[in-house]
Amino acid sequence: MNKMMLKAGVFALSVISVSVMAKVTPDEAARLGQDLTPVGAEKAANADGSIPAWDGGYSVTADGDIPSRPADPFADDEILLTITQANLDEHKDMLSAGQVAMFEKYPDYKMNIYPSHRTAAYPQEVYDVIKHNAENTEMVAGGNGLENFKMHIPFPIPANGLEVIWNHITRYRGGAVQRLVNQFPVLEDGNFVPVLLRESLVFPEYMESGRESADDNILFYFLQEVLAPARQTGTVLLVHETINQVKEGRRAWLYNAGQRRVRRAPNVSYDGPGTASDGLRTSDGLDMFNGAPNKYNWELVGKREMYIPYNNYKLMDTELSYDDIINPGHMDQDLVRYEKHRVWEVKATLKDGERHIYQTRHMYFDEDTWTASVIDHYDNRGELWRVGEAYNTQFYYHDTPWMAAEALYDLNSGRFVVLGLANEESSYMDFEIEPERSDFSTSALRRKGIR
Repeated sequence: MNKMMLKAGVFALSVISVSVMAKVTPDEAARLGQDLTPVGAEKAANADGSIPAWDGGYSVTADGDIPSRPADPFADDEILLTITQANLDEHKDMLSAGQVAMFEKYPDYKMNIYPSHRTAAYPQEVYDVIKHNAENTEMVAGGNGLENFKMHIPFPIPANGLEVIWNHITRYRGGAVQRLVNQFPVLEDGNFVPVLLRESLVFPEYMESGRESADDNILFYFLQEVLAPARQTGTVLLVHETINQVKEGRRAWLYNAGQRRVRRAPNVSYDGPGTASDGLRTSDGLDMFNGAPNKYNWELVGKREMYIPYNNYKLMDTELSYDDIINPGHMDQDLVRYEKHRVWEVKATLKDGERHIYQTRHMYFDEDTWTASVIDHYDNRGELWRVGEAYNTQFYYHDTPWMAAEALYDLNSGRFVVLGLANEESSYMDFEIEPERSDFSTSALRRKGIR
């Protein structure tokens, strides 16, 4: 009975008004950079050393021009083990339910497990900001916004599930970056038509003029342009993502090339359809999860060790074609690298009275980057429906952890969607852009829309 009461108490603490649990004491914050990394991960290795200690991550200073695609520093690593249907039972405790379901659905599915490398590294200015946030940032009532917050990762020492979610939403992704990537809605037989996207993501502090009064309550600016195929060319999405979403919700506009009009886009949120995803992704499924967290209760289950995609430099190899990577049912698993890492486990359950196509999301966040690395999505019958994976990669010339790609697998239809591949493109990631505020205005949206 005492154990049951203790578990009930822990659960209650994880979902009660999160404004009670926010900033930590100076003594607690002092752990950052000591026994914890500057972003809040455990610095030490795990018990058997299979997860190494964090020693500063992997950072490289380039001589001359910086390539947009970093080479694989671990290309010579040998596979430690391969999980298949034959030995799945031996490794289930290191996988999510969704990962296990992929083995059960596809007889050829496998996961190659490599040595673990804790490559995450950030600029010192980001570490300084995180330390400030730890001692100062609080959530507004209900947890749908932040106060006394600067730029990135408000809760490096989280006390509940919602704080983990905010760390993912606000994590550092280069400050100001433009990328040219493809999205692939893949049919059951493996056929696909790539959708070429140019995306710009900018936090106001990284604008050419820095944060201004016009950026009040803005977390970041996001611009997404569809460049191909021809029938979708000219569709442009603009988002001003807000910090305090109680004060003001997301601002979104869409330029439709056929109508030649800019319109507010309230459906670009929650379970509204994701751009050009053929119904396979929701708007809040971009970047694994994004947007207002108010529809769910967020239970912090705890921390565990798990096999997650990591250091996936091979997926950026220009020697590979899209046909090489994309197979019926899933990507070519020989090209995907998995490693053992510690993750924060969070369970999101739809609140009473709220509506969403996902009743439950079971989420696993890499401790070194706060990236949602695996998410299992359950429908309103409680059945496992879709499995998301983020293919974590360190862009080591820019001290920026991000993804080589992200995928969402539909277990019912056998279809899936992949976003982020650029193997056949002449350019890829540009971390050197110098954006202006006017680049993210509705007038700019109209100028970019072409037919």
